[in-house]
Amino acid sequence: MNVLLIARRDFAAALHGLWGYAIVAAVLFVDGLMFNVFAMERTAKFSHDVLEDFFYYTSGTIIIAAVLFTIRSFAEERQTGTEVLLQTSPVSETQIVLGKYLAVMGILGLVTLLTVYMPALVFVNGKVSVGQIAIGYLGLLSLASATAAVGMFGSSLVRSQVVAAIMSGVMVVTLLICWLLSQLTDPPFTDVIANLTLHDKHFLPFGEGRLTTTNLIYYASVTYGFLMLTTRTIRGRRWQ
Repeated sequence: MNVLLIARRDFAAALHGLWGYAIVAAVLFVDGLMFNVFAMERTAKFSHDVLEDFFYYTSGTIIIAAVLFTIRSFAEERQTGTEVLLQTSPVSETQIVLGKYLAVMGILGLVTLLTVYMPALVFVNGKVSVGQIAIGYLGLLSLASATAAVGMFGSSLVRSQVVAAIMSGVMVVTLLICWLLSQLTDPPFTDVIANLTLHDKHFLPFGEGRLTTTNLIYYASVTYGFLMLTTRTIRGRRWQ
């Protein structure tokens, strides 16, 4: 119950002012623009390729949205002084982190849902596999979950939202470019670093309509690992 109360509070707070709506509007605008420019270009394409391009570009906007929505999770609480209310309440650190995580995922899920009309447009002139759409959106939510966990950890480390955005961005970008770093190393480090990448190796199969448990486990592991780090950070600050 406490988790749901915190989730509802943060979800409402994120959409209370112009900040939340501005992010949602910007994400949908950029996503729609890229869909029309790149995915729906005049060059003839198979419907499968159009969907693959759509999920590829949408994954980028979802990553940015996840970072922007999570930087306020703890940094804003510390900046405004409302963190004291959470620290002195009879709620565990795990419940606090889980509640805030669910709030962010609720917003990201809403943003993702609002993009459904774009794959639906492909039905007008082509045949679309419902399975590819479902798997692609599962990949988007998995990517959003992992990125949100990283962003929450970055937000828990500092007081300033700007610094939180920078730290979260650095961690996310580091995980994104692991596939490039893997090409500069020798085995067995090549495979190890490649498997750490947040996007290329693990997300692209979702966009192609291929569902593998390995990729789901990877995103679940990243989510769990960074949420645990966030919980420990909050716990350490709570008992200082």
